[in-house]
Amino acid sequence: MTITVFITSVSSSMEIKKHQQRISMVLDSKKVPYKIVDISSDDEGKALMREIAGDQKALPPQIANGSVYCGDYAAFENAVEAEELEKFLKL
Repeated sequence: MTITVFITSVSSSMEIKKHQQRISMVLDSKKVPYKIVDISSDDEGKALMREIAGDQKALPPQIANGSVYCGDYAAFENAVEAEELEKFLKL
């Protein structure tokens, strides 16, 4: 399965932008392959993100492994701090 990171390239929130950058930096440094889905230009991607997350109001960034929901930024950061990233990503 492929790790998918749902992001938005159109956001006025610096916090969201920083969270998205942090996820990419960590995954790149750990050499974890992933794909980006930009929900700001992909309505199907936004619907998929919210369906996988089980929350019709979910905001990016959200992370999934295939169709299995991994979590949001807070859960990602907790997994990194606890050195449980592989478990979080269901690898």
